[in-house]
This record gives sequence, C-alpha cells and structure tokens, in this order.
Amino acid sequence: MKKHLELLGAKVAGPAMTTAEAEGLLTEHLPDVALVDFHLRGGERSDGLIARLHEQGVPVIMLSGSFEFPPLPSLEGATFLEKPVSEAKLLAHLSPLIAKKATR
Repeated sequence: MKKHLELLGAKVAGPAMTTAEAEGLLTEHLPDVALVDFHLRGGERSDGLIARLHEQGVPVIMLSGSFEFPPLPSLEGATFLEKPVSEAKLLAHLSPLIAKKATR
C-alpha cells in the first residue's frame, strides 16, 4: 500500500506497527490523513490513537479485516474500509479528503 500511495505522489510516514510508533511519527509531522488498523501488533488496539488524531483534526480511514469491535466514541467520524481494499476504493475515499485539505 505504501508503494502505491508514493507512486501517486503521497508522502507516507509509516507504517507504524504499534501506537507508540505512530505517536512518534505524529510528533515529527501531523499527517493530512491517517490510515489506521484497529487491531495492531500484540493485540493492541488503536482507539486511543484514533481519538488523538480526531482531536488534532486529522481525518481517519480505518482499514481492517474485521469490524467486530465495541462501538467507541473515538471511532465516530472515521471511514471504514475492509481489507483487502482495492487501490481504486482507497483513492475514492482519499481524494475528497485531499481536496478538502487543498481548499483550506
């Protein structure tokens, strides 16, 4: 996925396998959009990270093989895409976010 995004001109600051790695990336640069899996390495969940991204105004696209998790306030407003996701489907969801960012 990283290679596809870079071929399209995106600057990709990941991947991060844990929330600690993702938090480290956030201290370096706030992204225009974040692609986040809910279930991370070692059984870690990303709901706290998603809440922080929302607080900082970063749109979140959730990529997951399973959307069986409890309803959480931190997940409100996130876009959900089931893996494997096609390049076309991902671009269809990224394009409006990028266009919105460009008009600010």
